[in-house]
Amino acid sequence: MEEDIRKNIDPTDVAKSEVHEFVTLNVGPTHPATHGVFQNVMTMDGEYVVDTTQTIGYIHRAFEKIAERRAYYQILPLTDRLNYCSAPLNNIGWQMAVEKLLGLEVPKRVQYLRVIIMELARIADHNVCNSVIGVDTGALTGFTYMFQDREKIYEIWEQICGSRLTTSIGRRGGFERNWNEKAWSLLRTFMKEYPPRLKEFEALLCRNRIFLDRTVDVGAISAEKALNYGFTGPNLRATGVDYDVRIAAPYCSYEDFDFIIPVGTSGDTHDRFMVRQEEMWQSMNIINQAITKLDAMDDKETFNADNDAFVMPPKEKVYNDMESLIYHFKQVMGELDAPVGEIYSALEAANGELGFYIVSDGGRSPYRCHFRRPCFIYYQGYPDMIKGNLLSDAIVTLSSINVIAGELDA
Repeated sequence: MEEDIRKNIDPTDVAKSEVHEFVTLNVGPTHPATHGVFQNVMTMDGEYVVDTTQTIGYIHRAFEKIAERRAYYQILPLTDRLNYCSAPLNNIGWQMAVEKLLGLEVPKRVQYLRVIIMELARIADHNVCNSVIGVDTGALTGFTYMFQDREKIYEIWEQICGSRLTTSIGRRGGFERNWNEKAWSLLRTFMKEYPPRLKEFEALLCRNRIFLDRTVDVGAISAEKALNYGFTGPNLRATGVDYDVRIAAPYCSYEDFDFIIPVGTSGDTHDRFMVRQEEMWQSMNIINQAITKLDAMDDKETFNADNDAFVMPPKEKVYNDMESLIYHFKQVMGELDAPVGEIYSALEAANGELGFYIVSDGGRSPYRCHFRRPCFIYYQGYPDMIKGNLLSDAIVTLSSINVIAGELDA
């Protein structure tokens, strides 16, 4: 193996001397720099990465096969465990897929509520990713600051659904209950307090000379290569390609909102960081628009679709109406059959296009189910991004593409 590598190695690109001593280095599967349970077997020439092979499968949980043996409503908790940094995006993505299969129409108010939840989840995810990039370049302060703000987002989710990290938020057709006043109060407080905190974080890093030296021209990938690998999300937009599912195939009434899709130019670690930073500002802009639209609505009570066959009927109807009682029983026991057919539904998750492919044979469970996880796709491009770079640069690059082990290895 060493002879093959020696033939292909360019000393000017990797090591600065003509004498090479190759060492195999395992980064992971339980190394703190991997940000999850996965492994890179690297061939090193001193401090330079000559080659690397990714290894996954350490936390494979067979989500797709489990989903094929569960009723549709029982699959929701599985999606929490994909990208657990922004679980509500996974939850709503699955709900949208099931609604598409069932032909279930969702009211406008519910769509706007979902937009708020999804953009909060995007902020929470980017918050973690960018603060961890700072940690891997030696700046811990921003990480400790930003985690406090993530906790405030979790408090909002806790008021809405009772959970914080693995939320299982919402149900097909909308939400299990209307939002309470505490949730709205926490949301408005967060929208007032977070912008100055984000500016403070940017002041710590964006023009920091050490941070720029560690991120500019590090881990770059071209737009052509990114597209060939199937990149989506911030990692693709950092290369200059302005693809965003919210614009390309609008869902949840995203066409009603005015926002900018930030793009980079070089596809390096710095561009990925800056794209995510700007996306947080755009998410706040979208949330403010959604709050304004909801405040202008006369309807303040609708929180799910009006369809007793597929949406849990209210308790008062269950207690007093036989048909509602029957539907309630069938839904709880998972005995409602879905239409025969196949659908693909996608949304713009924090890491890119998160898609759900469902094949239904008319039963209570999917005949076939596939989750398109963006992490699994863009992790394939990682070797091309780090070959010839220093090991320390490879770690920062891994942080910047935001590989989440749960999403990588379903």
